[in-house]
Amino acid sequence: MLNTVDLGRTVSKDDYKKELPELRSRLIAAQWALKNADVSVLLIIEGMDGSGRADVVNRLHEWLDPRGIQTHTFWNPSDEERERPPYWRYWRVLPATGQIAIFMGGWYRGILTDAVHGRIDKAMLEARLRPVLDIENMLAADRTLILKFWYQLPGDVQEKRLSRENATPDDRWPSAKAALKGRKALQEHAERILRRTDTAEAPWFIIEAEDERYRDLSTAYTLLEAMESRLATRTERRAAPLPPSEPALPHAASARVTVLDHVDLEARADPGDHGKHLERLQHELRDLLWKVYGKGLTTYLVFEGWDAAGKGSTIRYLTVGMDARLYRVIPYGAPSSHELAHHYLWRFWRQAPRAGRVAIFDRSWYGRVLVERVEGFCKPAEWQRAYHEINEFESQLDGDNGLVLKFWLHISPEEQLRRFEDRKSTPWKQYKITDEDWRNREKRDTYEAAVNEMVLRTDTEYAPWHLIASEDKKFGRLRVLEIVRDALAKRLEK
Repeated sequence: MLNTVDLGRTVSKDDYKKELPELRSRLIAAQWALKNADVSVLLIIEGMDGSGRADVVNRLHEWLDPRGIQTHTFWNPSDEERERPPYWRYWRVLPATGQIAIFMGGWYRGILTDAVHGRIDKAMLEARLRPVLDIENMLAADRTLILKFWYQLPGDVQEKRLSRENATPDDRWPSAKAALKGRKALQEHAERILRRTDTAEAPWFIIEAEDERYRDLSTAYTLLEAMESRLATRTERRAAPLPPSEPALPHAASARVTVLDHVDLEARADPGDHGKHLERLQHELRDLLWKVYGKGLTTYLVFEGWDAAGKGSTIRYLTVGMDARLYRVIPYGAPSSHELAHHYLWRFWRQAPRAGRVAIFDRSWYGRVLVERVEGFCKPAEWQRAYHEINEFESQLDGDNGLVLKFWLHISPEEQLRRFEDRKSTPWKQYKITDEDWRNREKRDTYEAAVNEMVLRTDTEYAPWHLIASEDKKFGRLRVLEIVRDALAKRLEK
């Protein structure tokens, strides 16, 4: 694949000067049109040492409006990055709609470097590429135009360039000499990676880099044509027929699995032992969390449930058993306009805590398959693919040092109505009840179907759902604390 690229194509100075004015005008026009479109652009730049990747990026910044483009390098990870899931560093800088981001190497950089230096074998390489394909498909299915460029050089040209006194090879090599020696290994692994990850959603473009003018024009024209094509077809994409809104579940109500029906809402806490049991659990939890912190294990606790099911009070009793220096409660409501300009998981990725800490999510990414699905805030195709996206997201949070626990707090419609009426009639509780709560209650059957499917499709070994009977708030709180305590203790045994 890569050997056949070295064809020696060039562009003369005169042709370069002749083409440049119109090219730059069209690039700027496409970039400005992009600002008003529901599209973001992600460019991933990789290639041989000495191919001028940095020069290409500088040229794009020169030819485009620099206010709408950002370049990100991913050299040695910082302490902050090392203490978070590997893909956190990429998610946090993904472009908003109307923006262009350039990733120097991006998520390919570490994989290629490890393969070249023999730190991973073929099986491990394949395992490392699976999340890459997932994230690229995920972003492309949303609103991101992904273009990946590999810059190729003939061996003799590379040797000449890296033999210069001021040659500075990529930092994957200790010296220019090492880069030349490793050329064969780099090319072999790069070819394997390119073949595996060249998809219609995120294609690779192999650019000859021997002639700088040809290299720069080829890159710019590829970007321009892709942007113009996306801008021209975005109306057609929006108008495309959507798949059926109903999930692929049995249509007969009697045939559907209703996991919530199996929650024992008659469960009650022992009034005589509740207080002592709660204090004991909180004390055990505090000790465990410091041990977890010492081992650098990260904990994610996700709370979902019916309105008035007691999420807030459960979290409050849970955090009494935690040192405030180790946890953070993150409440989520409707996304802001800036958050809406990104993939829906972006705002949650950014909140991933450092190693040893606890993140408590009061509502979460499951809004995609609950409120956004029921209220029609996203298209059926979007919430239908969200189950896989969420499972992949949680698998990355889990990783080697993560623990993900998810809780659904369940109450009956009758108990919910009683609590609503209590909030309505109690002055200091009235802030807790809104018109939206009453509207959601009217759609309980629809929400219950969404909850059942959510649990069925996203209950995994690495991120399990726990359905908590919260008809009796005291019982529900104790049960949550017991589950968290037991999970932390088990995690420490590994």
